[in-house]
Amino acid sequence: MHPLVTVIVPGRDVGVFAAAAVASLRAQSEPRWRALLIDDGSVDDTRAVFAAAADSDPRFEVLHHVEARGLGAARNLGLDRVDTPFVGFLDADDELTPHALALWLGTLEESGSDFVVGAYVRSRADADGTYLPGRVQPWVARATSPRRLGVALAEHPDASANIVAWSKLSRTPMWDGLRFPENVAYEDQIVAQRMYTQARAFDVIPDIVVHWRLRADGTSITQGKARLPVLHDYLTALRGGIRVLHEAGQRAAVVARLNLILAMDLPPLRRIAAEHPDPAYAAALEGFEAELRTLPEFADARPDPALAAALAW
Repeated sequence: MHPLVTVIVPGRDVGVFAAAAVASLRAQSEPRWRALLIDDGSVDDTRAVFAAAADSDPRFEVLHHVEARGLGAARNLGLDRVDTPFVGFLDADDELTPHALALWLGTLEESGSDFVVGAYVRSRADADGTYLPGRVQPWVARATSPRRLGVALAEHPDASANIVAWSKLSRTPMWDGLRFPENVAYEDQIVAQRMYTQARAFDVIPDIVVHWRLRADGTSITQGKARLPVLHDYLTALRGGIRVLHEAGQRAAVVARLNLILAMDLPPLRRIAAEHPDPAYAAALEGFEAELRTLPEFADARPDPALAAALAW
């Protein structure tokens, strides 16, 4: 059975979670996939988990970085090996829902679009350490609901809020000349905006396709914004995404991104800055906010205060 989809699965030191990611692939109702499991210089048992998957199922192939190079480089390594009509991503500490590939493929078969974007939920540990999925957050719902086929960003600017690589399935030619930035965090934000602005058309579906794990020990990149280097990468990604939209003439999408940044990204960063021991943290954040105020679209920004409350569940 020839595979239709390549799923690129990068991971570093996620051995405790990687088996669940592998199991979520095996559980797919659509069996026509192959997965590139990319060990990004792990020092735990991630490589062993990946190797066991490949030994038991020929649909898995393991690739390695001897030294850690980051998610961007790991995904790019996988993209260079894709030989299927479609490509998607799954971080090795997350899980696909059982019908994710079938939903994505069925949607693209119906629409003929370049890629499809699905909804996702956070998965958090309870008191017993069991990870449980939450509800679809308001900004995710605005991006993916209701179901829309064959749209352009100008028709649906709220889609620009869905910036994660693993919420999408693309036709492989979408990646001709498109790769992830390397040696930085938040590498998927700029790439997502390029996808939205370069696509002939894309689809959005409200179905939950991924359970995104927020690690109980707080070690994921998105949980490390109090570290100054992570903040710099975060702000660089936000700037870069806005620049892509602005240069493409997508004014409504820039306004949509500003609304979300003002309501959700900046308030927690301001709280961190107020208590951070390094004054460079507050200075970097203040400089970023000053840049936002110079944007011509800033005058139209109307952040929704209700979105800030969604930072809980």
